[in-house]
Parts: sequence; C-alpha cells; structure tokens
Amino acid sequence: MTKSNDTRSSRMNWWKVLLPVLIGLAAVGWLFWRDARSQNIGAVWQSISFTPYVIACIALAWCFMLGRDFGLSWRFRALTDRQLSWRQAIKVNCLCEFTSCITPSAVGGSSLGMVFLNREGIELGRATTLMLTTLFLDELFFVVSCPLVVLFTPVGELFSSGGEAFQTGLQLTFWLVYAGITAWTTLLFCGIILWPNGIRALINRLFRLRLLRRWQQQATALADNMVATSASLRAKPFRFWLETFGGTALSWTSRYLVVNALFLAFVPQADPHQWLILARQLVVWVVLMVSPTPGGAGLSEWLFTEFYGSLIPSAALALIMAIFWRVISYYVYLIIGAILVPRWLRDAFTRKSSK
Repeated sequence: MTKSNDTRSSRMNWWKVLLPVLIGLAAVGWLFWRDARSQNIGAVWQSISFTPYVIACIALAWCFMLGRDFGLSWRFRALTDRQLSWRQAIKVNCLCEFTSCITPSAVGGSSLGMVFLNREGIELGRATTLMLTTLFLDELFFVVSCPLVVLFTPVGELFSSGGEAFQTGLQLTFWLVYAGITAWTTLLFCGIILWPNGIRALINRLFRLRLLRRWQQQATALADNMVATSASLRAKPFRFWLETFGGTALSWTSRYLVVNALFLAFVPQADPHQWLILARQLVVWVVLMVSPTPGGAGLSEWLFTEFYGSLIPSAALALIMAIFWRVISYYVYLIIGAILVPRWLRDAFTRKSSK
C-alpha cells in the first residue's frame, strides 16, 4: 500500500470516528436548546451562587470521575500481571471510554479494547481473553449490587419520580435488563469458570439451528474465547479476583458518586437522600445499557431530569445539573479521545506501512 493510500484510509477512519460524535453532540445540543427555552434556564443559572463550597463540591465530582479511571486502570494493570505501565493502562482505559462514547450503549465500545491492548504490546489472543474477563467483571458487579440496592432502598422510593407511566416503564425496563444481565453473567461464569468445554459444545450445537445459523460464526468465536479465557483464569489465585473485582467496584461506585457530589453542590437540602441518589444512579446505568444512541446521548439527559426531578426544586435546575453530569462523565472523554485517537491512528498506520 502506498503512502497516499494510507493517508486516505486514515482520513476515512477519522470520519468514521467523528461522524457519530458530531451527530450525538448535535442531537444533545438541540435537546438542551429546546428545553432551555421552555424552562427559562438562563434565570435559574444566574441565581446560582458559585461559592467556595459549591466549587469544592464540583471539584469533588471530578475527583470521583478520576477515581473511576483509577479503578479501571488499576484493573488493566492487575489483569495483565503488571505488564502494562500505569501510563499504558490509563491510555487504554481512555481509548475504551472514548469508543463507548461514540457507539450505541446497547452495542458497547469496549470490544475494541483488545485492539488497544494489542497496540500496547499484549498478544492479540491474550488481549481478547482479558477483554472478555473485564466484561464478566462488569456484569458481575451489576448482578451483585442491584439486589443490595433494592434490599436497602424501599421500592416505593427507588422508582417514585415522574408520572405513573414513567415509573412503570422505568421499573419494567430495569428488571428486564437486569434479568438479561443475570442470564448473560451466568453464561459467562459457566463458560469461563465451571464448564468451558461443555458450554462451548452447547453453544455450537444451539447455533447450528436454522433460526440461529446466521450468528454461528460469532457464537463459535465467543465459545472459543470462553475456553481460552478459562484456561488463563482458572489457575489465578483468590488475590487476583479480589484485586480485579475491587478495581471494578471502585470504578462503578466512583462513577455513581459524581451525581451525589453535584447534589451536594446544587441541592444541599437533598442531603438526607444521598443513599437514594446513589441507588437511582445504579438504575440509570442499568437502563442506559439498552440505549440505541452513542454513549446514551439524549436519553441520559432526559432520564436524569425525569428520574431526579422529585429531588430537585425546578426542572431548569435539573437540566443544569444534567449538563454538569454529562460534561464530567461523557464529554470530557470525547475531548480526551480527540487528543489520543489521532496519535493512535497515526502510529497504527506508521507500523502498518513499515511492515
């Protein structure tokens, strides 16, 4: 391949990366513009006093997001037996988060993590195994944490926001998605830990059926990856699982606590409801797993304003808080990705040309 062809391919990939970002930003921008006009958001914004306390709480929200990145980077280090440096682990984490921001939540962007790990010196087969492990750990966290949240939070308070139709739809969606997560996690657990060869044989046999044959290749690859992952993980000590799951729990909990810090800043009267705020974040992220838009764009902001509306004095303030939440937990990764991806693509094409 000539240098000019490499350049054209690089530009083409650039547009593949940027186009969904621009579409997502345009959709969210239109949503904010429409709601801002109806809610008189300007007057509410002017009424906010950015005292040292408010600024400190906003800074705390950023610290919680850094805690989320630390947890995932720590997990990458543990999974690779410290083969990745902290710098490499942070880079892989940011690239994975960027691809999650520009792909539908229902699809997920972390599947490219194996490519990112491979570029950092991890063999491709092992990188695939590691990403399947991260998927299992993330799903396991939701399976374990959801019952705990429901147990310690009255159901009447957990879903009591918005109209009756919203509450019913949200509760139904939450439990359906949770049931799907539980089934998927059980399959991964059996395929990775308990009966890898048996699960592979079952999947291969199941996807020979005429109705499922179109997905046979993907299912076979998944089954083979489960067996490879099992061979890598079954000999791991308990300390390995404690460390990797600890990093997973730290990352997700830190992500949820961003909203708690924002409530401390903008709605201090909601302090007695801090546990409820945290519990509702778990519901939000479970529901966003089936979002068809890139990074949950549009749906996230609407869900935040509706779901937390009962705890916030006005709809305009809820929208302002949603903006802060999305800037901290979403848009910052678009900016980081815009900085990292050009260099990553350039390095990738340079290696390809040299070979």
